Amino acid sequence: MTSPETRPAPPGGAPAGPEDLLPSVAPQLRALRRRASLTLEAAARTAGLSPAHLSRLETGQRQPSLPVLLALARIYGTTVSELLGETVADRDAVVRAADMEPTVAGGWTYWQAGAPGRGMQALRVHVPYGSQRDIVRVHPGEEWLHVLGGRLRLRLGDTTHQLGPGDSAHFDSLTPHRIAAQGTDGVELLFVHTLLQSPTATLCLGPITGDMP
Repeated sequence: MTSPETRPAPPGGAPAGPEDLLPSVAPQLRALRRRASLTLEAAARTAGLSPAHLSRLETGQRQPSLPVLLALARIYGTTVSELLGETVADRDAVVRAADMEPTVAGGWTYWQAGAPGRGMQALRVHVPYGSQRDIVRVHPGEEWLHVLGGRLRLRLGDTTHQLGPGDSAHFDSLTPHRIAAQGTDGVELLFVHTLLQSPTATLCLGPITGDMP
């Protein structure tokens, strides 16, 4: 058996490194970037690469180093295993209530209602009164929400909607949007979204002066 020290060098005489042992990841790199709704230029800039270099990786002209793979996996909201085209273990189709651990962020409480790592994410959300009223969100993907309890004030672009229990909304996430509880008891939602794992999901338009109409 050939030891790593005596392993033949690749053409050109340079010693073989970990990146020389990686399978071709070009098809996965391009597909995952597109799934994340990122342009070649945006993905390259976030990863600290030139667009030309990322293009060569996506066309198989170059093989990525392990640090580059890790960076791209974080940017695309995935794992190195998926970048390498490895089969992902089957996920459970059922999420039990006892397994839903609450997470608090920005004053909202979230319960994961679907399997992690999928293109579509499902959450149960409690939005308390007065939280995040000045944040306008805009990001790739779609959102669907359904009011379980309380009353919701939803701002889509220049239009404000009032939603009660049983009402739903389905909209393009590139439409600037704001979500707020109308009553002091807050509002309970079922919330489904796509592509919020993209780094552009954090893009906000900043604080808005004045209260939501």
